[in-house]
Amino acid sequence: MDQDTLIRAEQLYRYYGGYCAVKEVSFDVRRGEVLGFLGPNGAGKSTTMQMLTGNLAPSAGQIWINGVDLLDRPKEAKQSLGYLPEDPPLYRDLIVKEYLSFCARINRIPDNQQTNAVMTAVERCGLKNVYGRLIGNLSKGYQQRVGIAQAIIHSPPVIILDEPTVGLDPIQIREIRDLIRQLAQEHSVIISTHILPEVQTICDRVQIINRGELVLTDTIEGLSHRMGSSSIFVRFNQPPQKEILMSLKGVNQVTIEGDGQIRISYNPEQDPIDELVTRAANEGWRLRELTPERHSLEEIFVAITQQNQTQQEAT
Repeated sequence: MDQDTLIRAEQLYRYYGGYCAVKEVSFDVRRGEVLGFLGPNGAGKSTTMQMLTGNLAPSAGQIWINGVDLLDRPKEAKQSLGYLPEDPPLYRDLIVKEYLSFCARINRIPDNQQTNAVMTAVERCGLKNVYGRLIGNLSKGYQQRVGIAQAIIHSPPVIILDEPTVGLDPIQIREIRDLIRQLAQEHSVIISTHILPEVQTICDRVQIINRGELVLTDTIEGLSHRMGSSSIFVRFNQPPQKEILMSLKGVNQVTIEGDGQIRISYNPEQDPIDELVTRAANEGWRLRELTPERHSLEEIFVAITQQNQTQQEAT
């Protein structure tokens, strides 16, 4: 396995009785990458995360963490992982210092390095102001920070965050996203989420899971390309006949909208914009608006998951 591949999952299945919660899931996570694991509630995100962290055994399939087989050598493999579950594993009756010191010990950090490990995690997660406070008295945002601190205290190559911003207010969400971007400079990060803006904001690559199956794997650049559309809206002071617009290279549909706006759909491989602008200038159409239509990430997400659902129902 490539040394830059820190997580490899192959053909993962997970059954609960006769129900298949995860089916044939395979993917890699590379060093320095932020992977967004996206899907609707109940799609299999948390089940997959629990298998990757060794908290749930797959019914079939294999997982390697930093080159180590998680099923054959779980203790060694887990040394390369930091994990924040959806519900952070916090002891609310401890102060932050006590809790992180405890986490350092259970991660087998040598005694003479524990203080430095704790203070490094505190610094990176912005916990200096609450270092001596009771965890149960902290805001939800600070509790999430403490949860992330326990996940990185042993400087693992891979950090897995399950719904890291759930239940936070907008300011707290922004703070946690900034923290994750900082962590990604030194770690590979997997984020399981159903919040679409998180993927565009902090991830390098995205995977969409629906009904237990991966239905999309793409880079953010590729996803942005998908969000681009093969249609444009135009307005002219002297609009040409519909048949003339239909004659442009690649155009397959022309629809007259309200307020003089015209929607032109075309084949993605044959962009007619250059020809349209040239002819508008040469033939006096007096083009005054040209706006590419774009799809939101939400629209792409819904389209892909609905298509997958339709295919599964058909079979």
